[in-house]
Amino acid sequence: MISIVTPSFRQLDWLRLALASVADQQGVEVEHIVQDGGSEAETLTPMVANPIVRLFSEPDNGMYDAINRGLRRTRGEICGYLNCDEQYLPGTLAKVTEFFAAHPEVEVLFGDLVVVDAKGQPVSYRRTILPTTRHIRHSHLNTTTCATFFRRELLNRGFYFDPNWKTIGDAVWVDNLLKQGVKMATLHEPLAIFTITGRNLGDSPTSRAEVQQWKGGSNAGAKFQTKAVVLWHRIRKAAAGAYRRRRVEIDVFTLQSPEKRQRVVGSNVGFHWPSS
Repeated sequence: MISIVTPSFRQLDWLRLALASVADQQGVEVEHIVQDGGSEAETLTPMVANPIVRLFSEPDNGMYDAINRGLRRTRGEICGYLNCDEQYLPGTLAKVTEFFAAHPEVEVLFGDLVVVDAKGQPVSYRRTILPTTRHIRHSHLNTTTCATFFRRELLNRGFYFDPNWKTIGDAVWVDNLLKQGVKMATLHEPLAIFTITGRNLGDSPTSRAEVQQWKGGSNAGAKFQTKAVVLWHRIRKAAAGAYRRRRVEIDVFTLQSPEKRQRVVGSNVGFHWPSS
């Protein structure tokens, strides 16, 4: 079984699409935990009327606390979490379970991501490469949570998210895994989409403040090292084919079509993360 957790708080329209993208996955046993912040249980109940979905509505201490609560309720051997403004692409969960079955030494898997606008149109293709502690600390976490999956064994060893961080808990989590020598791998296929809604948490003042707090102050030596780390990261990305434009053809749920995937095509999609 693969277990997916979705933290939910006042994003019902987008949550509907995320739910649909898990519900139509084929070739794998799935459970989907929706961990609501406690404000919309009556509205959510009819939305999650699916045997693979379990809804829990209760107050929490932010997104990562909600994710931890959901993860503690999961039963699958493989886990992931999907925010309301994200979706899995068709066949994603089957590909993930097949990869883990074929690579028993791997504990964390990162896949590629397609960034779309509010209408579902592709605007960026994000090729993933393995993260490094230096790049996370000096720049940012280059992997995306909706295209990240991991074995339950990590939870058994206590690798939950730190709820004291409200927006950068995933970066802190991956940084900790790297320091502990957790085996990671990449799958160079698009596994999920991230929707630019204009309300994304990662593009908030809170996020920028937490990044500054976590990284601490900088000096001339640190700035020079940052340039070197970023340059090496870009060389690795170029070698992985991250910077080429490509044709992107995907099937997604949209606000206009919440019950049936629609084929959307981007003929010359670049690699830059778009601004909201």
